[in-house]
Amino acid sequence: MGSVSLISVINLLVVSLTLFFFFFSSALSQDITNLVYKGCANQTSNDPSFKQTITYVFNILSSQSSKTKFSKTSSGSGSGTASISGLFQCRGDLNGNDCNKCVSKIPDMLNRLCGNTVAGRIQLNGCYGLYEAAGFPQVSGVKLLFKTCGSVQVASSGFDDRRNTAFGQVQNGIVNGNGFYATSFESMYVMGQCEGSLSSGDCVTCIKSAVQNAQIQCGGAISGQIYLHKCYISYSYYPNGVPTKSSHSSGPQNSSNLGKTIAIVVGGTAAGGFLFVFLLFLKSVCKKKKDDY
Repeated sequence: MGSVSLISVINLLVVSLTLFFFFFSSALSQDITNLVYKGCANQTSNDPSFKQTITYVFNILSSQSSKTKFSKTSSGSGSGTASISGLFQCRGDLNGNDCNKCVSKIPDMLNRLCGNTVAGRIQLNGCYGLYEAAGFPQVSGVKLLFKTCGSVQVASSGFDDRRNTAFGQVQNGIVNGNGFYATSFESMYVMGQCEGSLSSGDCVTCIKSAVQNAQIQCGGAISGQIYLHKCYISYSYYPNGVPTKSSHSSGPQNSSNLGKTIAIVVGGTAAGGFLFVFLLFLKSVCKKKKDDY
């Protein structure tokens, strides 16, 4: 192999590693502040103080989000001022800084996506926030707001049994987990959470309803997320086993562990690639010496 060919191989390796880093950087960017769904009321408000009051409400909520994972407040009961209630909730495994990071994104999103609607809800990967004008019709806590099901269907036998057993573990653990619980069982990872204002009994009822929705709506899908008004569940199936088992994590691999895994994979790939180039180089040198004789 000539020097030009060797340089071409090196360039190819560099490009491959660059694409590799780009791919996993994109994966890591799927963080807690990514939008899952939005819900905006059909009615709008003509009150000139409406947006200002929403901003005030979420300024209060955002200031609390580094200290607690759930809070609600209201404002604007005075004459001539819009009366609005609002709340936020962070995923149960987030620390104070991450919770605050997530919640701080919500006000701008509500403003851009819902405008002057009399009620709005933003669900991010790590938290959600909502506001409602006084008198807005209330809905059932088990009303289905949003669902997403994986496009891949699991054909292996026993999938339903494994998934349903994991669902049952979440239903049983959600009470002792103060409204948040996550578990893995035989390649299944399931997480559930209830709104912080729910009693233990209402929380279990809500999670059971979410489970039933998952079974009906997603069938044999490899993954799914079911969001009801007062709770949600998410699940994923890993045929080769859940990467990192934990009863209280954001998923089978949190961002820290994922970063370590990527570093190992990238390092291994780079080392293997450079070893490959080095062997090609030695082969090229040996061939050149042979040709000289």
